[in-house]
Amino acid sequence: MARVKKGVNAHKRHKKVLKQAKGFYGRRKNTFRAANPAVMRSLRSAYVGRKNKKREYRRLWIARINAASRANGLSYSKLMNGLKKAGIGINRKMLSEMAIFDAAGFAELCETAKKFN
Repeated sequence: MARVKKGVNAHKRHKKVLKQAKGFYGRRKNTFRAANPAVMRSLRSAYVGRKNKKREYRRLWIARINAASRANGLSYSKLMNGLKKAGIGINRKMLSEMAIFDAAGFAELCETAKKFN
């Protein structure tokens, strides 16, 4: 059986990791041994960050809705409860956009929610 040398595959793998490490500081950008764990960590952090971004946006939308609904005499939970009872299925992102850009429309939603509370 022929002897298999891994030089070509190793070189490909090293090039791939070093390409991902572009922009890193110090030896992490040009030495495979230093770059590999740094790239693995960065990929793990990016994965977690994508999940955290969704959480952060939802928190932001809720804070905006709460501020706008309190200006209309309702708490966030009462507003959401009233909208659910009224059968108005609108997501938090759109509610926060309405609170910012369409205050009159948001005020109407608040009045609707008040009737069902």
